[in-house]
Amino acid sequence: MTTGAIRLGTRRSALAMAQSGQFAAALERVAGRPVELVQIVSEGDTSRASLSQLGGTGVFATRLREALLAGECDLLVHSLKDLPTADAPGLLLAATPVRADARDVVLTRDGIPLAALAAGSRIGTGSPRRIAQVNRANADVSVHDLRGNVDSRMQRVRDGELDAIVLAAAGLSRLGADIDLRLEPQDLAAWPTAAGQGSLAVETRDDVDDELLAAIRSLDDPATRFAVTVERTILSGVEAGCHAPVGVHADVVDGRLSVRAAVYGARPGDEIVVDHDEAVGEEYIRPQGSGDGADSARRVVPERASAIGTVVAGRLLDRGASDLVSPSTTS
Repeated sequence: MTTGAIRLGTRRSALAMAQSGQFAAALERVAGRPVELVQIVSEGDTSRASLSQLGGTGVFATRLREALLAGECDLLVHSLKDLPTADAPGLLLAATPVRADARDVVLTRDGIPLAALAAGSRIGTGSPRRIAQVNRANADVSVHDLRGNVDSRMQRVRDGELDAIVLAAAGLSRLGADIDLRLEPQDLAAWPTAAGQGSLAVETRDDVDDELLAAIRSLDDPATRFAVTVERTILSGVEAGCHAPVGVHADVVDGRLSVRAAVYGARPGDEIVVDHDEAVGEEYIRPQGSGDGADSARRVVPERASAIGTVVAGRLLDRGASDLVSPSTTS
């Protein structure tokens, strides 16, 4: 039995450290070994350029994956929405823990809803998807690029530099931030978010030892894995990168999968929306045990989910989605 510390690679941002620390605590309980955080700096952490200029949010994952492959750490914890949809050679997505709130929230000083903000109000977001959704909620506001950590973003609203910002609810929850601004959560049916938003991705090398892999996989949530696999397959199927104007959300409730996928054009009304609903077999979403049979069952989950995602992506493409996805935003 291995007894040394498990090295968990993470970005150094407050949010990355918080969510990695929460997973580390859970892993310590099931593995019976200490877990230490290894801070890794990526280009996305040091550059002040916009995410679209850097090539999308996949820029955060590249350096971490290099460190994992080089043996600088034993596993990584990512925000799943930051991961490119293509598989990384030599690496394994070993677990997706129970998903947090997948919604976006609009933060303002006084609680005025986004749709009611005055013409010219300044809204902060750097995401093409969120820009499209903001413009559809209120075509009269002005959108400004937004970078920096969560607190610095909120400070721009407190200081009056911006009238509102758009953030992920999951990030605020994981940070446990002291929020003195007013929050307006956005309904996922009208405002589907990034593929994988609210979910963590635990990544290891594909030659990880069986004992550590079993401990990590015990923290996997099959229903979350099923839903986010559908979402990421849709994103990949329309050949859209992780920073493209595409919103998609899938959820499994009481044995039924519901999906909403939207691809946004430059103007309000210029979008394609596809809904999908079907029953999901219990074998795909129940927690698995241990042993070879369980490992086989885990491999089936993404295959079935991927098949559904491919169908939804095909419906989007049939309706012209590829014409709305700019090649410059793919990753």
